[in-house]
Amino acid sequence: MSFSVKNDVDLTKLNTFRITAKAKEFADIETAEDLDSAADFLAQHPEKRFLILGGGSDILFSQDFDGIILRNHLYGVEAAGEDEEFYYVTAASGEDWHSFILRTLDAKKPGLENLTLIPGTVGGAPIQNIGAYGMEVAERIHCVEYFDLKTKERKVLRNEECDFGYRTSVFKKPEMKNAFITSVTFKLPKKWEPVISYKDLREHLQSNHAPELHPTDIYNSVIAIRKRKLPSPHKLGSAGSFFKNPVLSREEFHALQEKNPSVVAYPMAGGRYKVSAAWLIDNAGLKGLRMGDVGVYEKQPLIIVNYGSAFGEDVVGMAQDIRVRVKNCFNVKLEPEVVIV
Repeated sequence: MSFSVKNDVDLTKLNTFRITAKAKEFADIETAEDLDSAADFLAQHPEKRFLILGGGSDILFSQDFDGIILRNHLYGVEAAGEDEEFYYVTAASGEDWHSFILRTLDAKKPGLENLTLIPGTVGGAPIQNIGAYGMEVAERIHCVEYFDLKTKERKVLRNEECDFGYRTSVFKKPEMKNAFITSVTFKLPKKWEPVISYKDLREHLQSNHAPELHPTDIYNSVIAIRKRKLPSPHKLGSAGSFFKNPVLSREEFHALQEKNPSVVAYPMAGGRYKVSAAWLIDNAGLKGLRMGDVGVYEKQPLIIVNYGSAFGEDVVGMAQDIRVRVKNCFNVKLEPEVVIV
């Protein structure tokens, strides 16, 4: 099917928050030819806003989108060679992230199991440098291929060129706004070792498994923990973790710890500390808070949920209230992990 633009498309089922919103224009990207056509369309309408949409799992529509949404439907997974240390596997950017991890495990090429059940697509993984349970995806990325919607060039960035950081990458910089990620090549270790630095995961494994661990043990444990802590996407709308864990200097952290000895934090390189945003929100007395159909999830305060028919501006208002309360209580600024448009 050739590239076609639809008008006034309902986005409710295309975002995991289940926020009702419409896109003024909308096009599905299924082939390389569609990308060329999209680039031509944008060149003809340089004033038009555009948004690349994958699984809709890390986005909040605060209002209708007055531009064109390009929905990623690029699929395919293939072996991309191996060397002494790694198997290389390339996945198209529209592939469902959790399903892709399952395929790597079925192919006896583990290494991503700590990141299982994170909603979204392969293409979204490097943008956010998704992370969970002791691992960031940057540790497993070999290179990222993208199409420039302005120049129509196809480019490849090696891992070290992606400028990965905590929940960020080069793809979040303004100069990369025209980058449509088309595929990601992962490096999966031949000598697999379990990553169990995360306390909850380690404790779950110790109580449920034999001393010799296998990749499926990690996979199943992460799923069990996530299902226990996180809302079912079939029952409540959310975008997962709404806020980043704030990173403080040594001096800032010690000042916080002096007043709050029980604060949960993790040491980082350079003497910095990553403070648990969930702890801050919980200890600001906000866990379980509900305003209409928007609330702070009672089992995990880092998550804002849509209980039914919340509007985007309702969620934005709740998020702002949380930020103000945490700042007043702890003098720490929370930043959204979710992209608000």
